[in-house]
Amino acid sequence: MKAIQLEQPKAFREIDLPEPAHPGPGDAVVRVFRVGVCGTDYSGYLGKMPFFSYPRIPGHELGVEVVAVGDGVTNVKPGDKAAVEPYINCQRCYSCARGHTNCCENHLTLGVHVDGGLRPLFTVPARKLHVSTKLTFEQLALVETLGIGLHAINRSNPRADETVFVIGAGPIGLSVIEFAKLAGARIIVMDLNEQRLAFVREKMGVTETILSKGVLEDDVKTFTDLTDGKLGNVVVDATGSARSMVSAYNFVGFTGRLVWVGITQDPLTLTQPLMHRREMTFMASRNALSHEFTRIIRLIEGGMLDTQPWITHRAPMSELIGVFPTWLKPETGVVKAMVEVN
Repeated sequence: MKAIQLEQPKAFREIDLPEPAHPGPGDAVVRVFRVGVCGTDYSGYLGKMPFFSYPRIPGHELGVEVVAVGDGVTNVKPGDKAAVEPYINCQRCYSCARGHTNCCENHLTLGVHVDGGLRPLFTVPARKLHVSTKLTFEQLALVETLGIGLHAINRSNPRADETVFVIGAGPIGLSVIEFAKLAGARIIVMDLNEQRLAFVREKMGVTETILSKGVLEDDVKTFTDLTDGKLGNVVVDATGSARSMVSAYNFVGFTGRLVWVGITQDPLTLTQPLMHRREMTFMASRNALSHEFTRIIRLIEGGMLDTQPWITHRAPMSELIGVFPTWLKPETGVVKAMVEVN
């Protein structure tokens, strides 16, 4: 069978692989139908993702169908459609024992640390499959992206009387917005790209946006004016830009929370007095938990999350190598690209 491998930064190639054997105990073989493309994939392509190793078959946002199951598997059966929780945890370390499976000390993410889903068939622990009888394969492939946003919101726990300031209106920022809306919070979004902000206003119904010009003092003043000097109770930086992540704490109000969702390899240098004066809380947000996948599927099934606006670009796997670099260009207007494997 054919697969797409990222041999090194900016170098995809098509490779041949044998089909997987019958799954062992606790495992399942799945057929991949849709693969979502996200910032991790773009960063891996550019050589800017610190956890990415090469050569690697990318693909961790997956909509699949179960083909075969091994002994002891009871949560799925052949023919089931499922989203894949791509965070393979060891189930033995201290983090796993305490329920923090997203932070497993021996963590492996499909498509990043180990080979992922840009191939027709592969084997995965069956416990990582989340079944839906209603969702399409494209909707199932969106669940992981939405999980990143849900986990960030769960970390910061905004209330309905609070303001959430989202910096970065890419797919991760959009997923944060979805769950800030469900929390009932006031939402303000900032980005450098007016096209993305227009999407936020027109497709997601968030009317308060700030087009950043890249001048921190101006952006802080605009945000200060919008919030009558209160600033943000929760500030989520979803950019992965060291410059933005360092600047983000300037938007945090007294006793506010700052959540970094994006990842950077660059050092972050902060000035402590402002943090101390406002008694801020700083948080990282990594991956998502199993129960968050379950909640997202139920929300989509129940019509509480509208996935229709998300997918703006599609391509068959056979055309991915040629089209992928174009998705990196802001002028193409990509929100979420989806690869059709079968």
